[in-house]
Amino acid sequence: MAKVLHSTNCFNTLIRVAEDCPAQRGEEPQLRGGQPTVAVLQYRMIAGAPYKYTSDDVVFATSAAGRVLDAKAAKKARSLARETFFSRGQACMRASPLGKRFGWGVHADAEGRIALYAVDSKRYQALAADPDIAQVRAMRSKRA
Repeated sequence: MAKVLHSTNCFNTLIRVAEDCPAQRGEEPQLRGGQPTVAVLQYRMIAGAPYKYTSDDVVFATSAAGRVLDAKAAKKARSLARETFFSRGQACMRASPLGKRFGWGVHADAEGRIALYAVDSKRYQALAADPDIAQVRAMRSKRA
């Protein structure tokens, strides 16, 4: 029996910043104690290559399971680790600190590849006003 894989990918969707996001503009996440946080890793990966990666790619690569694999890891080892990781449900980009704390909207195109847009940018506003794009909010940091 094949394992059921749980995807975090979304298509033709804008994940808008959370209602309680403190950032008024897109802020680049900073290192904490000299070490990159999940927000820093996600920001670097997506901002460095817009519309190259899917949500699954980013979530896995920035997870503890994905970070232990170096760039030289065999495709088979990487594939097995990814399959094991997604055999259980994972938090999607709605739970990312980029939309919860740092003011970045995440747009997924028709193929599920994602890019970042600052909440104060014209492109973010255009995507947020587009009736053909599904609109969801990043998760709130605090309960209502």
